[in-house]
Amino acid sequence: MTSLTATAPRAAQARPSSRSLAALCGLNFLLADVRDGLGPFLGIFLIGRGWGTDTIGYVMTIGGIAGMLATTPLGALADATRAKRMMVAVCAVLVIAASLGILFFPNFPVVAASQIGTGIAGAAIGPAIAGLTLGLVGQAGLAHQLGRNEAWNHGGNGVAAALSGFFGYEYGLVAVFVLMTVLAAGSLTALLFIRPEEIDHATARGLEHAKSGEAEKPSGFRTLLKNRRLLILAATTMLFNFGNGAMLPLLGQRDASDHLFDPAAYTAATVVIAQLTMIPVALLSARVAGRRGYYYVLLAALVALPIRGALAGLWSNPYAFVPVQMLDGVGAGVLGFAVPGLVAEIMRGSGRVNVSLGAVMTVQGIGASLSPAIGGFVAARYGFEAAFLVLGAFPIPALVLWLATGALFRKKPAGVAGGAR
Repeated sequence: MTSLTATAPRAAQARPSSRSLAALCGLNFLLADVRDGLGPFLGIFLIGRGWGTDTIGYVMTIGGIAGMLATTPLGALADATRAKRMMVAVCAVLVIAASLGILFFPNFPVVAASQIGTGIAGAAIGPAIAGLTLGLVGQAGLAHQLGRNEAWNHGGNGVAAALSGFFGYEYGLVAVFVLMTVLAAGSLTALLFIRPEEIDHATARGLEHAKSGEAEKPSGFRTLLKNRRLLILAATTMLFNFGNGAMLPLLGQRDASDHLFDPAAYTAATVVIAQLTMIPVALLSARVAGRRGYYYVLLAALVALPIRGALAGLWSNPYAFVPVQMLDGVGAGVLGFAVPGLVAEIMRGSGRVNVSLGAVMTVQGIGASLSPAIGGFVAARYGFEAAFLVLGAFPIPALVLWLATGALFRKKPAGVAGGAR
């Protein structure tokens, strides 16, 4: 194993070892439950302590806004630093500290502070993992490895949710906090098995043609604002997350309010169904993207979400969560795969891949951070059914935008890589 701060560059054209790639997959598996904090379990934990759905939505929004504001600068850090593994390690520790704060002090100031910490950590993990992946496999292997990353990530989410449901049912929600601590410790171990000398830090930021010792100057930050495709992608994913961000937490809160199932077991089941769907979806998406590009896989996500909202809002059967969460597997699962791949393709040669991903995630975070507040407000005033229908309507303009601008994404525009507009 190696230290987390080792930074020796790997030789040009070298292929990453199977050890590093296996460790990267293991890292995605173990970080699955860590990077999002308590996720949907937070809502049912706070419901059980007398919190209202609107207050829960507001505190989640606070964390979302913090993550949104931090994402672009943390993306720039992922481009600049050679200590990407340490960056991930610090985030894992921060999430654990934040989660334990909620467990022992479930009052508004502490929960709000913990959500800020979790939001910032989640904002850093995304660009850091993307940089590690691109630095290890390069552009040629990116679609395949992103598919593997997402498959392992969703597998980890499914296993963690199943264990959380079981232990939560047997021992209470405190067991979820313990499980997260164990997974975080495992992710720190996985980081140590990624060989730092195999990470090409020039490739990791989109400068794969830079030769050893060559100081190739990356594009300026104004590229982010002048790149038309990047802006369209950001707007599309923002609208998607307006609708998607609050759906799963609201499903758990609706059950906790109606007392139809054990809250921990029900929430675990919703997560497991989505994650089991996401595994084959991620692998299939990697094949489609490798042959036809990322446009069509993102299109599938935009179609799935409005259907999901309509099912959740109009179908009152308590077992409707099964198809609802299978559609989440198609929607959110594809988004997590397609966005890093699209950004890497758009910004290739710019030297700003990770800060660009951070910028897209920042705009995306506007939707994700405001979604719980909007969903919680509508649920508190008009009921859960109305909230699902409102959330399901947000992706429709995104779908229209994506279809209208499809020519920009179905075929990569000619010109300098990373600078096409």
